[in-house]
Amino acid sequence: MGSKRALVIVHDPGSTAAMVGDRFEHHGYELDHFVLTTDVEHTYCDKPFPDPTQFDAILPMGAVYSVYDTASIGSWIDREMDFLRLADANGVPVFGVCFGGQALAVAHGGTVKAAPKDQVGWHSIPSETPQLASGPWMQWHYDHFEAPAEAEVLSKDEWGTQAFRLRRNLGTQFHPEVDTTHLQKWFDYGGISELEKFDMNPEQLMAETKRNAELARPNTNALVDWFLSDIATHESEAA
Repeated sequence: MGSKRALVIVHDPGSTAAMVGDRFEHHGYELDHFVLTTDVEHTYCDKPFPDPTQFDAILPMGAVYSVYDTASIGSWIDREMDFLRLADANGVPVFGVCFGGQALAVAHGGTVKAAPKDQVGWHSIPSETPQLASGPWMQWHYDHFEAPAEAEVLSKDEWGTQAFRLRRNLGTQFHPEVDTTHLQKWFDYGGISELEKFDMNPEQLMAETKRNAELARPNTNALVDWFLSDIATHESEAA
């Protein structure tokens, strides 16, 4: 029997699956990557999305863009929404992270808008779901989203929805994938200048990430395990 396949949707060069991908590989998944942009200054992409039914799971990851910024990503964001709806209609599990979670929400009737305040750094979230730890989790977002009406909201704080599930879909606002290597990619693709806007020290954030990633990895593993054992096998029929 061949290995299971998960499709990682890479929206920009700094946003890969990192620790989330590691755990999928631990469970025997082969990761395929569908890369939409390799340069954050050149966001046009006319590549056709693959057939979601050829994969056992879909992982839309984060991005430096906003879901509603059609001036930047209008060449592909609507097609990604169609792709996510098609995955859902065919029972293909989707685990969306940050931008990917927002896109997942909007694809199924939720909303995304600019947040009244930004959330950057390591934060805890409220959770009464044992498989979803309260953190600390990495956050780096300037938007917030409301989950689809049908969804079960797993965590919500003053910034908005932090996690929801809907049929075989799981969306998070926080970043369960981030370790020091991943954070360095963000730094390499403009993250340091972003931190300067908030008077945040990149060396300090890297040191915090080195400490917190050791705590986050087992939490990420538990979240992926739960997604694969429960959410991805949910039997309810897609709407």
